[in-house]
Amino acid sequence: MKSKHSFASVLLLGLLSSGPVLLDNYVTPALITQNAPAHEMSMDLGPKDSEFDLRFIDGMILHHQGALAMAEAVLQNSQREEMKQLAIAIIAAQEQEIAQMQQWRQQWYPNAGPEALMYHAQMGHSMPMSSEMKASMMMSEDLGNADAEFDLRFLNAMIPHHEGALIMAEQAITNSDRPELQQLAEDILTSQQQEINQMTQWRQQWYGK
Repeated sequence: MKSKHSFASVLLLGLLSSGPVLLDNYVTPALITQNAPAHEMSMDLGPKDSEFDLRFIDGMILHHQGALAMAEAVLQNSQREEMKQLAIAIIAAQEQEIAQMQQWRQQWYPNAGPEALMYHAQMGHSMPMSSEMKASMMMSEDLGNADAEFDLRFLNAMIPHHEGALIMAEQAITNSDRPELQQLAEDILTSQQQEINQMTQWRQQWYGK
């Protein structure tokens, strides 16, 4: 799995070398509670059962697709080269991860339908995602025009978006029995926490927020 991230890793390492990265700020995602924000509630993949990995794959593919949409907007609208390099790294890594997860879905769940699954806590089983749940899982936002605050809107959207991915990755490490899925989750934790740290630093540096 690690070899599949080599291109994106080179891009990310080059990006992060331009400034200090606050790796000491790594925070394990909080446990999902009834009082959690809506996007955190949507990241609850349910218990360790025969469909956990399928729910993780379906949820993370949608989540990655939301990140790709926002990263593409950066390439179109940001004037900062470091922001564009971050967007390139996100696109490279997450397109590769989507392709890998799609392959695993076909291999591990050949009888699964095309509908993305979620866990319904009250009913206690998996069920197809509604259009509203798909949108919640994607966490993609319309970032608006290329104005003076475009980058701030992106940072404000992508930081919690990455935090949502950390929540799902932590669940995969705990609940999946497949080493390759656990390795993917570890890769997501490492790369996206680094990106969160970098984006947080930029937001403070550029906007004092």
